[in-house]
Amino acid sequence: MIRDLINIDLDKLPISGLAIYFIKKYEVVTNISEAFTVPNFSLLLIKSGKFNMQLEDITQEMKERDLLVIPRNSYCSLVKVHGKVQLYLISFSTDYAIRNGLKKELIESFYFVIGLKAVKIGLEEKEFSVLSLICKLIYFVNKDAQNGSQDLDLQKIGFTLLLYELRLIYTKYTPEHIQQITQKENLIMRFFNVLSIHYKKQHDAKFYAGALFVTPGHLNKVVKQITGKSIKRLIVQTIITEAEILLNDLNITIAEIADELEFPSANSFSVFFKKHSSISPSQYRLNAAEKFKTH
Repeated sequence: MIRDLINIDLDKLPISGLAIYFIKKYEVVTNISEAFTVPNFSLLLIKSGKFNMQLEDITQEMKERDLLVIPRNSYCSLVKVHGKVQLYLISFSTDYAIRNGLKKELIESFYFVIGLKAVKIGLEEKEFSVLSLICKLIYFVNKDAQNGSQDLDLQKIGFTLLLYELRLIYTKYTPEHIQQITQKENLIMRFFNVLSIHYKKQHDAKFYAGALFVTPGHLNKVVKQITGKSIKRLIVQTIITEAEILLNDLNITIAEIADELEFPSANSFSVFFKKHSSISPSQYRLNAAEKFKTH
């Protein structure tokens, strides 16, 4: 079950890029030969029961209130299950994290997203309760989306809360891991930091490479290796996300949005937006207004 859920195509879900499941009863023992690769960043939050999961060459023993962070492209298998296991499983793509969580104050949370090693943390009861409530919020928002009701604001709030809590947990429990991050991970974190500050005005990969004192080719290679996305793709996605936020505010004209995002004209912004979202800014705004009326 976990293998099937964790390998689902996130782009085909009602909330593109995000999947969350609450597994109420997991008693299946998966043969170790049935190993699989985790395609997206995933979190397991254990509510009850025990099980062993092998990640790469390390067997993690999971129990009640444990949080397991699984990096993308991890090779793993479920080895043994003890008793009635209940858990939350959350998977999300790099694109989804960028769209919904790229804020300067949340950058530390991205250590989870770009980490190359699995992290297991035994949470205190209060921390577990808070994280469980956030998971419930995301779960019900996701369930509403499956039934055709999309609440983009609530989606963003839930994911932001998740990243805030992960940042607090990460800072408390894994300071030694931050000191042991690889040069590649450090470069990615610095890239995200610069991107979160300058994406409105700087649209060229050369700027980010220059700010980090590396060549554009090297930065793009490292970014793509760890996130699966090119620098250009991440920059574009960040700009489009900000543009959508601004378009939802009917008090701002499209010309003002183009100026805010440092485009030379409203027309060049419209061409850029339509190219990367398959819809014009005007049509996006009309669609957003219709959704608002519906709600």
